[in-house]
Amino acid sequence: MDLRQHIRGVPDFPKPGILFYDISTLLRHGPAWHEAVARMAEAIRPHAPTMLAGIESRGFLLAAPLALQLGLGFVMLRKRGKLPGATIGLDYALEYGTDRIEIQADAVRPGERVVILDDLLATGGTMAAGIELLRKAGAEVPAAAALIELTFLKGRERLDVPCEVLVSYDS
Repeated sequence: MDLRQHIRGVPDFPKPGILFYDISTLLRHGPAWHEAVARMAEAIRPHAPTMLAGIESRGFLLAAPLALQLGLGFVMLRKRGKLPGATIGLDYALEYGTDRIEIQADAVRPGERVVILDDLLATGGTMAAGIELLRKAGAEVPAAAALIELTFLKGRERLDVPCEVLVSYDS
């Protein structure tokens, strides 16, 4: 099955000149969504994770069903102030300004093998920050994964772990 047929390109969203890759069309097509989760499970299984982490918010959509399929736990990397209890946070640079992601302080055990997931790998800034945050929390990060990669933005070059993707766009 060609998963590209189930990903809609929306021009000029969220601003003029941007082509947004909308996964809602994939999510609502049961057989395509099932295929995407199955393929991603096979791609990340060799990295021997003991836990999966999803980046807010669309990364949750991929990481949660994968964790269930693989019999693993799932942890959320969220924006500032969204998690209860003690948290560990990391500020990181965006193209214009900064952002912050956080994880609950007790979410991972030291040395736990956590594969991090998001729906899209673009410039790699958020994924790289997520990897750094997981390490700060004590996790080992053997790999990253994304449903879609925009290869022309070279985000993979910012990562120091292998990155599994299902669909790549070159422009």
